[in-house]
Amino acid sequence: MDCGLYGVALDETRLSRARIIDSVLDGVRGVGTDLAEASLRDVEVIDARLGGLQLHASSLERVLVRGGKIDYLNLRRARLKDVVFEGCVLVEPDFGGARLERVEFRDCVLRRADFSSATMADVDLRTVAELDIARGLDRLAGSVISPAQLLDLAPAFAAQMGVRVESPGA
Repeated sequence: MDCGLYGVALDETRLSRARIIDSVLDGVRGVGTDLAEASLRDVEVIDARLGGLQLHASSLERVLVRGGKIDYLNLRRARLKDVVFEGCVLVEPDFGGARLERVEFRDCVLRRADFSSATMADVDLRTVAELDIARGLDRLAGSVISPAQLLDLAPAFAAQMGVRVESPGA
């Protein structure tokens, strides 16, 4: 599919295994859109408002997601290469078992993200506005974070390693 979709409602749309190439999805909205096992290459997703988007086992290459909000994004076992998330809000995104290569999150909000069993190579999280990792903190190898994010994540890293942090005399 090589096209432009503008302001389209995608509620319960079934496009599993679709091949979307050189396309623009601008202002799309919907709940329960199924793109499982789909292939997206050279695609721009702009100002989308989606809930429960199913992209598990999909392949995303040279994809730009700019603006908008996606709740419960399912990218389990997906392959993401040269993908940029810019200025968007991702609530409870599931990257479980996904492979992320050269993925960048610019000025995004990541709330309750799940990176369980994910593998990362050259993933840039430094400019994430809000970084909240629910699961898979141990899978951040291959990513880069800012010094401020390291301080924010320090309690979670300590808990992951089984280290108690207490003030002297406590």
